[in-house]
Amino acid sequence: MADVTGIVAAAAVAVGGKPKKSDSDVLATARARLDMAVSCYSESREDEIDDLKFYGGSPDNHWQWPADVLATRGAVQGQTINARPCLTINKLPQHVRQVTNDQRQNRPGAKVIPVDDKADTQVAEIFNGMIRHIEYISDADVAYDTACENQVSYGEGYLRLLTEYCDEDTFDQDIKIGRVRNSFSVYMDPTIQDPTGADAKWCFVTEDLSKAEYTRLYPDAAPITTLQSLGVGDQSISNWLNEDTIRIADYYYIDYDRTTLNLYPGNATAFEGTPEDKQLRAIYGKPKRSREADRPRVKYCKINGYEILEEREWAGKWIPVIRIVGNEFEVDGRLYVSGLVRNAKDAQRMYNYWVSQEAEMLALAPKAPFIGYGGQFEGYEEKWKTANTQNWPYLEINPDVTDGQGAALPLPQRAQPPMASSGLLQAKAGASEDIKSTTGQYNASLGMGSNERSGKAILARQREGDVGTYHYGDNLARGVRHVARQLVDLIPKIYDTQRIARIIGEDGETKMVKINPDQQEPVNKIVDEQGIVMEKIYNPGVGKYDVVATTGPGYATKRQEALEAMAQLLQGNPQLWAVAGDLFVKNMDWPGAQEMAKRFAKTIDPKFMSEADENPALQAAQQQMEAMGQEMEQMHQMIQNVGKSIEVQEQRRKDYEAEIKAYQAETQRISAVQAGMTEQQIQDIAMGVVAAAMEQGGIPEMREEMPEMQPQEMGVIQ
Repeated sequence: MADVTGIVAAAAVAVGGKPKKSDSDVLATARARLDMAVSCYSESREDEIDDLKFYGGSPDNHWQWPADVLATRGAVQGQTINARPCLTINKLPQHVRQVTNDQRQNRPGAKVIPVDDKADTQVAEIFNGMIRHIEYISDADVAYDTACENQVSYGEGYLRLLTEYCDEDTFDQDIKIGRVRNSFSVYMDPTIQDPTGADAKWCFVTEDLSKAEYTRLYPDAAPITTLQSLGVGDQSISNWLNEDTIRIADYYYIDYDRTTLNLYPGNATAFEGTPEDKQLRAIYGKPKRSREADRPRVKYCKINGYEILEEREWAGKWIPVIRIVGNEFEVDGRLYVSGLVRNAKDAQRMYNYWVSQEAEMLALAPKAPFIGYGGQFEGYEEKWKTANTQNWPYLEINPDVTDGQGAALPLPQRAQPPMASSGLLQAKAGASEDIKSTTGQYNASLGMGSNERSGKAILARQREGDVGTYHYGDNLARGVRHVARQLVDLIPKIYDTQRIARIIGEDGETKMVKINPDQQEPVNKIVDEQGIVMEKIYNPGVGKYDVVATTGPGYATKRQEALEAMAQLLQGNPQLWAVAGDLFVKNMDWPGAQEMAKRFAKTIDPKFMSEADENPALQAAQQQMEAMGQEMEQMHQMIQNVGKSIEVQEQRRKDYEAEIKAYQAETQRISAVQAGMTEQQIQDIAMGVVAAAMEQGGIPEMREEMPEMQPQEMGVIQ
């Protein structure tokens, strides 16, 4: 609601705040900016539209023929008898697609890299995987290809970023890369210096709706009659409302909040009045330094020129519209852009003209007749009159011998057919060569044969031709890099709750990772009791990351090239199968290759499978520690063996003592009963005890000392 009296703004100023812009101020600024953009782009875009029509020229629409020339060669007062041919042999799509299809084969990409000490390389890989996931769910290849087609054909293409809810029953959002099919619907700040529009302060993405469609989509908006009354006397009304349609626009603009930035010990900074600033002030007290700063905020409105239909703040710090430019010129303060078609138009017109002239000359030339002497065709006129329409098996003539010598005159002969002028053929060939020179593409780039025979020579010639159009691919790579840079800025802000996110690897394999924006570290490792990492949780909001552009063949092409290179390497060095055989099998395409590669990897020495990037000193230390561990294990085994030996000896000693005690007890018993026994009885008992002891292995000393003693000799022992 507009602040008509100004009381709200005055109250905001009184309490030290910044007066809020009213809707009328925003809309007035928007209308003025669109008028300026239309004025700045009008002249260049007229040429761009003509380029697009010329590029799409065909024999049916005659867009490649100037209207005044076409009027003089067509029908006169409805009569086509004297009409001259206006042929269209459009050779430009071949040249344009030579550039655009090369971009499809070598798609530009982006790689996220860590910048400061808080960033982590693992989180950078998570960023890369999330960007691939966003590109996959957005069909970003369609958006990239459309922008490239528009850029090459007439000079400018656009991409945009959008956010939408994942499902109807959640508040989680996904980021999408949107396609802009009609580049003329975008009006970006014409004062930009960056070719991708990264420094744009505002931008419009317009759409023209029928009045019935507008009423259906926005039933609560002001009636169209009200808009017409608001635009009375306003010259800019034609940019928003006409007889049949009404224009709506996605209007992005950057608003600035003037505030104070405070610096605290440890190079910590915070804006005045924020919770972070209050926390730092409580810890350190007064800030070390302060300065005035403008905090940019990106605002979004959907407007019809005189009413705001939707309004919110965009999460990113850049306007989410990315410009892909072809050729760019600034002349007398006006911006001009062009593509590949612009400079080739006259050469293409000349080619069409000379082809038409050649067809006209051959069509108007008399047909080659048969020439013979009078009287030769008499009686056979009907066959000779239809000789050019019917296939007669033979034609007869009358021999004429009136030469007076009696000799027959020659047979009838066909006259020489009309031939195209050599000058005309040279002019047509020259126009064809002019098309090549104006587009910067010659025979080698177009796949035509030449003197080269080796593959290297052919590639070198093709590379020379690619240099003439290299800037188109380079500008597209810059745009894709800016897309990735915006995604790196948006991902921590959109993925602001704990969630499971899908990432896609370079080889197309998908994984699920946990995102926790509340943790303090970039990577949190969850380990078990043995110290084994069970899972990792990531916070992409910690640290700073940047993006570098990459250009080259797709993953499938690179995998095929890697397979061929590895095949040559393994063929010359078969011993490498024991080190990298699994990688060779993994790059194959036949079914079961991945499972075979996993099984093959289990046969390889684990030290070759380690992913740790260790320096030689650390590896030597680990080897020494392993050797010391083996020595300690051997010493432990020896100690165990010694312990076992001592236990065995102790047990033997105890058994021997028990035997001695048994003999002593038996001796005492014999002594006790000896008094009542005769000498013969005592001798018999002693001999029986000794014999029993020898049979049971007891008294080894006696066996050793008396090995030859016979039982009868033992009778003397008392």
